[in-house]
Amino acid sequence: MALLILRVVFVLVAAGVGVRMVRSDLLPHDPVWLPWVVFGGVMALAMGVIVGDKFLRRKQIDTLSAVYFGLIVGLFLTYVLRLALAPILPQKEEQAQWVQLVLGMVLCYMCISLLLQTKDDFRFIIPYVEFAREVKGLKPYILDTSVVIDGRIADVIETKVVDNQIIMPRFVIGELQAIADSSDRLRRGRGRRGLDILNRLRSNAEVDLMIFDRELPEFVGQPVDLKLVLLAKHLEGKVVTNDYNLNKVARLHGVEVVNLNDLANALKPVYLPGEALEVRIVKRGEEPGQGVGYLDDGTMIVVEAGSERVNQVIRVAVTSVLQPSAGRMIFGRADSAFEPVRPREGSRA
Repeated sequence: MALLILRVVFVLVAAGVGVRMVRSDLLPHDPVWLPWVVFGGVMALAMGVIVGDKFLRRKQIDTLSAVYFGLIVGLFLTYVLRLALAPILPQKEEQAQWVQLVLGMVLCYMCISLLLQTKDDFRFIIPYVEFAREVKGLKPYILDTSVVIDGRIADVIETKVVDNQIIMPRFVIGELQAIADSSDRLRRGRGRRGLDILNRLRSNAEVDLMIFDRELPEFVGQPVDLKLVLLAKHLEGKVVTNDYNLNKVARLHGVEVVNLNDLANALKPVYLPGEALEVRIVKRGEEPGQGVGYLDDGTMIVVEAGSERVNQVIRVAVTSVLQPSAGRMIFGRADSAFEPVRPREGSRA
């Protein structure tokens, strides 16, 4: 909308400049059609500038800052170019002023348009003073397709433990839409859940969510995973993902990764060898005599001498804890003679 308003104002200014040129004494009125040719040339120049600008990549920046700094830079460049082009400008002062006016009009438009489209790159710096876009947190978080489909990222953000800016790339949204339009019912359901999670985050006024719709030159011909890594390097942010392979690729490129599975494992209760807990045995284990149960958070418990107690809630003594990349596993021993430890104040058991 801001660019549309700018272009309309630019066309009106160009029309005003053309009318003034036609009415001035600068142009001869014979032949009659000459002033109209000049007016048409000014309008054609304005339309050509707009058409050329539309073919550039779309970028963004805060409108007010873009207008202020664009006008300042445009007028300064106009002044510098007039000094540089003084030897070849018309000798008549009035003619030189018209050339300067047209030059200033084009340069101011181009500067404002450029700043409107460079929201993420623009930094106006003066010694000891820096005017930059204020962002939350230290580094932005770039969301991967897998973590949006997973859905837990919305719960984590809504706890307000994360105050970083959340970046959702346009190409990830495109991948979610493709999954949501899949002919496979399961994939279609996963894609729609991912889109619902995005709408949930966007409707939350306390979440700083930005849709990144620019196409960087290094994105050309790259798969989605590598685009995420390149975008994280460009924004100096972190990739949030559940994808093991993307995790490895990002670390190879020196990009920090936030893995929600690792975060979930870190928040699970810690059980030490010798502690007691209650668990329901749901099935037999792979080894003879083993039973398998699960805690409320999904942690699997392998219980020795538990195969005969399927569908029973028993007391288990923890013998060891294994922490593989796939998730935490607890090994314990079912002992009917085991005396439960009285829970201490604040104990997790």
